[in-house]
Amino acid sequence: MKSMELIQLNQENLSSLTTHISCPNYERRSIKTGIVHIGVGGFHRSHQAYYMHQLLEDPLNTNWGICGIGLREGDRKIASVLKQQDGLYTLITQHPDGKETSEIIGSITDFIFAYESPVLAIDKMAHSDTKIVSLTITEGGYNFDTNTGNFNFDTPDIQHDLLHPNTPKTVFGFLTTALRKRRDNGLASFTILSCDNIQHNGEVTRKMLLSFAQKQDPSLCKWIEKEVCFPNSMVDRITPVTPDASIDFLKKEYHLKDDWPIVCEPFIQWVIEDNFSNGRPPLEKLGVHFVVDVTPYEKMKIRLLNSGHSVLGIPGALHGHQTINACMEDPLFASFMRAFMDKEVSPLLGKVDGIDLTAYKNSLEERFANPNIKDGVSRICSESSAKLPKFLLPTLLENLESGGSIKYASFVLAAWCYYSDKGVDLNNSRLEIIDYRKEELHQSAKQTQQDPLSFLRLTSVFGDLIENKRFISLYTTYIKNLYNQPNIHKLLSTISQDAF
Repeated sequence: MKSMELIQLNQENLSSLTTHISCPNYERRSIKTGIVHIGVGGFHRSHQAYYMHQLLEDPLNTNWGICGIGLREGDRKIASVLKQQDGLYTLITQHPDGKETSEIIGSITDFIFAYESPVLAIDKMAHSDTKIVSLTITEGGYNFDTNTGNFNFDTPDIQHDLLHPNTPKTVFGFLTTALRKRRDNGLASFTILSCDNIQHNGEVTRKMLLSFAQKQDPSLCKWIEKEVCFPNSMVDRITPVTPDASIDFLKKEYHLKDDWPIVCEPFIQWVIEDNFSNGRPPLEKLGVHFVVDVTPYEKMKIRLLNSGHSVLGIPGALHGHQTINACMEDPLFASFMRAFMDKEVSPLLGKVDGIDLTAYKNSLEERFANPNIKDGVSRICSESSAKLPKFLLPTLLENLESGGSIKYASFVLAAWCYYSDKGVDLNNSRLEIIDYRKEELHQSAKQTQQDPLSFLRLTSVFGDLIENKRFISLYTTYIKNLYNQPNIHKLLSTISQDAF
């Protein structure tokens, strides 16, 4: 391209970009927003919004635009960027062979910063055009106790929402008020579709919302129970934090100024139970699988992909690896993760229709090793207190019950203790620990040298795991080795050789 001024990404400038980058072929101003999405992060924009973008290219499917909703102060930046760019953003797909493909995505046609404008967000959800309210609110956003599975009513924001339904702060307050308005206006309910990495995410969402609604408005709770569908779904596409290099790449390659592009891998998958309250988009045209029961697929994905990330990431962070692909380039880490998958996860997975488990695990290795994605271990380790109880502990507990292998998962928990205690890697470089329970984890872990089980006494994370003698025997051995001779390579090698 000849030298030219940067083009700011927005609707007005799309016509100037179509000659050198893929742009939406549909008239965005005529699209109805059939989906309201809460939690517009990187994953939503690489996954659901990408699927809808493809769907909107067909002029018969103009009812499925997306209105994003930001509930938290932390959503202020995305609200500002999407407002400036009219909802447009660039999706950069990075292939293992170094190839990069870029396209502008247009499916997000509106965004409401509900943190400042709650009534606008409620009205949008309550509008007759809205058929689905979807969620990516992270594992911690569902507000349940990891031990009991029950809704936590004790937080200040939940207490506020119970008393002030018209100015809510939480997702449950917004959903309940919007559904009340639809009921009172004689409208059919919308479907609530969770796209988060929680097993039985639809069932969890339903249980939490009904618990909240029952406390706030019992009659509405009965209506929700009868009228609202909560399909379980499984989603998959690795989407790392956008590096500054990608913003610079668009400037250099396309003279395009995009303040928040999204980077992702080529692989994409979505499996959804075909259970909707008020119609759904024909996503089967794009390869989305609609099934009766998503359980086998989500169990496979959560216990292999999500757990596999943590199995690499936590020891990798301690060793000093910065990215997941760097972990995979280290043969000891790669073989450790594959052994975890083969020996501890695969024996617990039943038949998954249409899936060859060996081929699926091979594909995960290829995806994790993609040298262009460079998924940071700090992102993978973030919010481990919410992730590990859902991703890793179920595998460990089932193997404890069945007599299966537990050494790989047990070592990851011991490594997590050391990680939470020390806050530095084995080169004494500070770790970027991102966890809403960071201080609580540190306080529990820092007594480990005096009490090897101190970390496990955090029962809100580990339940009664401390009572299992088989696990404790192995865990304390790993703790002793980590604290006395902290050499991750040596420990991984010893574990793989069955020396423990």
